[in-house]
Amino acid sequence: MSKRDYYAVLGVERNASAQEIKKAYRALALKYHPDKNPDNKESEDLFKEAAEAYSILSDTEKRGMYDQFGHAGVAAGSGAGGFDESVFSGFEDILGDFFGFGSGGRRRSARNRPQQGRSLEQLLTLTFQEAFEGCEKSVEVHRAEPCETCTGSGLKTGAKSHTCSTCGGMGQVQVQSGFFAISRTCHACGGRGQTISPSDRCGTCHGAKHIEKTRPLDVTVTAGVDTGMKLKVRGQGEPGALGGPAGDLYLVIKVEDHEFFKREGENLFARIPISFSQAALSTEIEIPTLHGVETLKVPAGTQTGKQFRMKRAGFSIVGRPHRFGDLFLEAVVVTPTKINKRERELLEELAEIEGDHITEHKSVFQKVKDFFN
Repeated sequence: MSKRDYYAVLGVERNASAQEIKKAYRALALKYHPDKNPDNKESEDLFKEAAEAYSILSDTEKRGMYDQFGHAGVAAGSGAGGFDESVFSGFEDILGDFFGFGSGGRRRSARNRPQQGRSLEQLLTLTFQEAFEGCEKSVEVHRAEPCETCTGSGLKTGAKSHTCSTCGGMGQVQVQSGFFAISRTCHACGGRGQTISPSDRCGTCHGAKHIEKTRPLDVTVTAGVDTGMKLKVRGQGEPGALGGPAGDLYLVIKVEDHEFFKREGENLFARIPISFSQAALSTEIEIPTLHGVETLKVPAGTQTGKQFRMKRAGFSIVGRPHRFGDLFLEAVVVTPTKINKRERELLEELAEIEGDHITEHKSVFQKVKDFFN
């Protein structure tokens, strides 16, 4: 059976860059890997085909021969025909990211290299004003730290760890899948290659090598943050193994509601109650904004639902401390529920002037009925 064009196999153009070829192969390797498609001969064949295409197109010299002479040029250069399983020998950097396999020596050295610590997430609650102004906050960080008693070894004084009997100290176990073996992290030692007998475990951490600690941390919160945003604090996650760098701490922001304002992005919204006389005659109202007290002029004849806009009276924009959103105010004309004698007299006099005496006032339903009749 004739072989397909290597560029067609990977789904790239003939002038594709090395990075594009690598990216295409990664996608196919993830899709057709035999471990993800057990007992599927077609997926296994497609995986082998993609691996062979990548082995040629990722090598500058081989790619040049293929571009000039096709499959015949590659076969002549290798001196052999058919599929060469050695094409997998250099793929650990690609496939290892997905499936965790590679040479024993490579895994052994990786296990002994410094490793970055685990990153953490924690909730940080702010008041509305704190989110608006930005602030300094002190938080309690809960994280695992190396046990001080055993200095992170997990061993009691004078004790030693033992080579894992399951993986023989490799930290990996081989699992046969399709036409080659896949290495997986040893479940017995967690990939460390060493185990600790119960009698040799540290009395403080009981062999876990770390203990949970709570430490205070001061952080700076930028003005304008909103619920759902994350504040990254570098190096404040869990410590790394074997001297590796610590992970990061991500503080997930939650902003408390405000009793008066509602927020949408950098804009604020609120409802302002005004009396009947204020709405009819016009007035000026003092509005307590987040920036301070502002004066709002309400024109005569204002109706419920009328919206006013106060520019730059909203929230600041994250990263742009001198830019602000707007404040939108909706007027609500309030009808009094209790009035004194003098107020009633004045309202009755107003009703008479309008030609609609209070005792002769018709219901809305009756007015609609009269209109249709």
